[in-house]
Amino acid sequence: MTANDFIETKAPQLAYYGKAFLDNQLDYKEIQLYMWDVLEEWQFISNNPKQLTEQPSDTEKVFWHLLYCFDHWSGWAIKGNQYLRQQVHDCCDYINIGGNVPQSCIGIRP
Repeated sequence: MTANDFIETKAPQLAYYGKAFLDNQLDYKEIQLYMWDVLEEWQFISNNPKQLTEQPSDTEKVFWHLLYCFDHWSGWAIKGNQYLRQQVHDCCDYINIGGNVPQSCIGIRP
């Protein structure tokens, strides 16, 4: 599996979880569990340099930024802070429907 294959599989799932969380349909702990599963799977790809030859796409950058938001900020902070909430919302929308990369979205591979 290449890095692009990984992102094409995982990004829509993360966007779905992010939207469900913002709509109070998913507990924050579920996103944290998903995040650790993603990082564990990513470890297998990142340990194989042949899989990382491509430059990260904009979708991949948004994916890593969104994952970082869920790792760095608590659930109540994301829901309670309009800026963070909008940033998560915009990242989820970008992953789902495309468009312009959200502002202040700086995602890098771990």
